[in-house]
Amino acid sequence: MGNICRSPAGHCVLQHLVNEAGLSDQFEIESAGTIGFHVGSPPDQRMQQTMRARGIPVIGHSKQLSSQDLKYYDLILAMDEDNLAGARGLDPDQNYQSKIKLFCEYCTEHTETEVPDPYYGGDRGFEHVMDLIEDGCRNLLKSLT
Repeated sequence: MGNICRSPAGHCVLQHLVNEAGLSDQFEIESAGTIGFHVGSPPDQRMQQTMRARGIPVIGHSKQLSSQDLKYYDLILAMDEDNLAGARGLDPDQNYQSKIKLFCEYCTEHTETEVPDPYYGGDRGFEHVMDLIEDGCRNLLKSLT
């Protein structure tokens, strides 16, 4: 929601995979939250620590999703149903609904339908979130190339 845990991790992991595949010129990856509470903030320190431990470079700062993003980007992925509803709510004319999906649709090693918010949990929550994000990002990239 605030774009400091799950979605920036997704951004960082997918960008890392794209860079490793030599496809940086073919993708523009961004993350955003559905609320503006943390705009301009880097990813949560615990998320940064978890990403760095897995060799994922930490990039980006929090921003809020806008209706312009729905027009500009080819795909909008939400980490949970609340954020899915928030993103879809930015499209009252329903012109872009088909490109707004749940991230876990791309997961194959996990059965969760949502990526849980680790913000109020312990370190294991951040590890689990990264497991889901790495799974989904690998499959997302495969589906796009």
